[in-house]
Amino acid sequence: MYTISTLISEEKLVARIKEMGAQISRDYEGKSVHLICILKGGAYFMTELSKYITVPVTIDFMQVTSYGSGTTSSGIVKIVKDHDEPLEGREVIVVEDIIDTGYTLSYLLEMLKDRKPASLKLAAMLNKPDRRIREVKIDYCGFDVPDKFVIGYGLDYDQKYRNLPYIGVVEGLD
Repeated sequence: MYTISTLISEEKLVARIKEMGAQISRDYEGKSVHLICILKGGAYFMTELSKYITVPVTIDFMQVTSYGSGTTSSGIVKIVKDHDEPLEGREVIVVEDIIDTGYTLSYLLEMLKDRKPASLKLAAMLNKPDRRIREVKIDYCGFDVPDKFVIGYGLDYDQKYRNLPYIGVVEGLD
């Protein structure tokens, strides 16, 4: 059996996301931003983040996978759903729940650069630097987290627990 302990409270998450929204608003003053949410985990984060961005925002979605039903990345990136709107000439921010090995995001960012956005940045709610294999520049980062399996606020364990309003650590999965 496993247990879940709180790593980052709902209050801390929301406070940091507000700060990130304010920073994006300053960085893009006088422009508009196009957020590309990486499904499914990024949906909670993007929804909250977009509420605190004061410049015009458009949104789109992509779904990529490198996990399957396990708890570690397979290293193989598969595009399940591509974005719908053209990116050429737009200020694009990819919104992701967590950066782990970096495989998925390094692949995805290279692919999106070829679509000629005016700029391409990355916003991640969580960063797990101890697991990094491929370097990825995170322009807007919520929190660094330890190399533990985390859930909540969009992050799941076998499609469960996304709805937790905080970030939890799952103990006892081994």
